[in-house]
Parts: sequence; C-alpha cells; structure tokens
Amino acid sequence: MQIKKRQPGPFFYPGNKTGVLLIHGFTGSTADLSPMGLFYKKLGYTVHAPLLAGHGTTPEDMAKTRWLDWWQSALEGYDRLAEYGCAKIAVAGISMGGLLTLRLSLFRPVVAMMTMNPAIMVRDKKIRWAKFIHFFHGKAPRGKPKEEHIEKQIYSYSYTPVVCAASLWSFIQVVKKELSHIRTPILIQQGEKDETVFPEGASYIYKEIGSNYREIKYYPKSGHIITLDRERERLFQDGEAFLEKILRGCGERENENVSR
Repeated sequence: MQIKKRQPGPFFYPGNKTGVLLIHGFTGSTADLSPMGLFYKKLGYTVHAPLLAGHGTTPEDMAKTRWLDWWQSALEGYDRLAEYGCAKIAVAGISMGGLLTLRLSLFRPVVAMMTMNPAIMVRDKKIRWAKFIHFFHGKAPRGKPKEEHIEKQIYSYSYTPVVCAASLWSFIQVVKKELSHIRTPILIQQGEKDETVFPEGASYIYKEIGSNYREIKYYPKSGHIITLDRERERLFQDGEAFLEKILRGCGERENENVSR
C-alpha cells in the first residue's frame, strides 16, 4: 500500500454547549473535514470528528469492518459530545457520512443535520454486485486521482476492499427505507460536478425525507470531496446560516428553497 502522508486521526475542539459532529465518508478520513472543523471551532462550537472503524489506517484494516462498525463509530462520536456536556448537537456528514448522519437522527437527539454529497445514488454500478464479486475479486483499485488541490489534502487507500463496498450497498438500502421516518431539520448540499455519486440523489432525499423543514443547495463548481473543493467557504457559510436558523427556532415550516 502506498502511504502518502501522515495517518489522520479523530479531532475534538472544546467550545460552547452546542456540539457539531462531523462524519467523513467511505474510504475517507477526518482529513477531509479538517477545514470544516476549524471553521466551526472559530465560531465557538464544540466540534468532534471521529475516525470511522477501518478508515485512515490501511485497506487491510478496513476489510475487517462492515457498515455496523462504521455506524458504531458514529454513535460513539455523538456520545462523546453528549458526555462533554453539549445540550444540543448538530451533525454534518459527507458521502457515506451523510447517510450515517441521516440515520443518527433516528437514534439520538439531533437538533439539525447537514448532508454533503450524500451517497444515496452511487455512480459505480458494480457496487450492487459487490456481494458476489468479492469472492473472486477482493480488491477494487483506486480510481482516477482527484484534482491536485484536493489530492494533496486527503489520505487515500490504494484499493477498496470489495466486501466493504458490498456492505455500503446494504447500508444504502437500509437508509432508503428509513428516510420517511426522519423528522430532523435538514440542509442537503450537493456538488454538481460530483464524480462519485449522482447529484440527483440530493433531490431524491429532499423528496423522500420526512423532515418538515428542509433545504437543498447546489454548488456548480464542486466535486465529491466538497469540503476541500473550490466552494468550500460558501459550503461552510451556508451550513452556519442553516444551523443558526434552526437554533433560533426558525425551522418550523417546510422550506422549498432550492439554490445554486
């Protein structure tokens, strides 16, 4: 395996009594969320980004994990903020982390949530056959590198364990069935140049989710790792405005605003 840079770990920034939990995506790491974490830290929030099981180390470690392990990491991340004393907790997740965010709102008190490029519609059609393929081909080589301004910031594996891709597909089906039961206010943020998931997945969640208050925003210049891309400052500012709105108690009516 090619090690590009120092292995990332979880981060925790103590702050006020409102916590912001940040959840990274499939085969990603907390490095993808570092600028976002610092943004919310400067605003005074208590910020925590856990490292999901099997991530940020080696693909061999990841091969030993399944979606229930990643889910447990997300629960533990939330519980750490609660144990610190956060009275209100918001959750933001990218890609698969966006799916973990959605499900977390059913199992823990979440005041608001932000899903960024949620992995509800994955472009790679082979993922649905991964549960069969992994018996014959256990490793899926990493695809085309990201743009340089993103590539230099991420921690990547040289391959993805196919058995984990199969588990991701199973998790997607679980979340789809749960969408209508979710009531937490939500901001869906989608890059229009997303090379990993279909941008239509954002509108799918918007239509299917049970939340009375929901917003959706599009970012025309951004790809999948939107938290490190060219519009990241706007992404963070939109998230801040949404969170402040909800904390002020303004999220009581359905919002039909769609912006680009």
